[in-house]
Amino acid sequence: MLRSVRTADAELRQLLGLVDEAFSAHAWHGPTLWASIRGLESGRAAWRPAPNRHNIWELVVHAAYWKHVVRRRLTGRVGRRFPLRGTNWFERPSGPRTWRADVQLLAEEHEELRRVVAELEPGALERPVHGKRDTTAYTIRGIAAHDLYHAGQIQLLKALGSVRISGS
Repeated sequence: MLRSVRTADAELRQLLGLVDEAFSAHAWHGPTLWASIRGLESGRAAWRPAPNRHNIWELVVHAAYWKHVVRRRLTGRVGRRFPLRGTNWFERPSGPRTWRADVQLLAEEHEELRRVVAELEPGALERPVHGKRDTTAYTIRGIAAHDLYHAGQIQLLKALGSVRISGS
């Protein structure tokens, strides 16, 4: 049975709210991805809990990358490439980019993803995303969960780094 346009439109608004809640809107569950990095200095963002483990800075760029990938999947358009060379994980700090530039990249990729989600037709939610079997709705829920997952990791890394820094 086909859902009504009204129901699909409500689901689309709910998904957009979920994307916002996971990234930067008020959320009851604790810090969002954006809140977890607010006010963070580059040295703290670059701290690693152990060799070959990701730091906060890398988690931020990873989140930006996946927002970019999901946006491309939702639109089916190749569009511009991700501004950094590579895929998935990007060693940080390295190269000429600053912490501030990479945080700005995350914000920009989020806004572009949000715009794409906001412009979707309600009927698109049950269609498979470009080149995948996953539906559009499933993919949107996934990118919101991805933000929350990494927000939690960032909170843990901040706590571990504070213990290490204070010597407790």
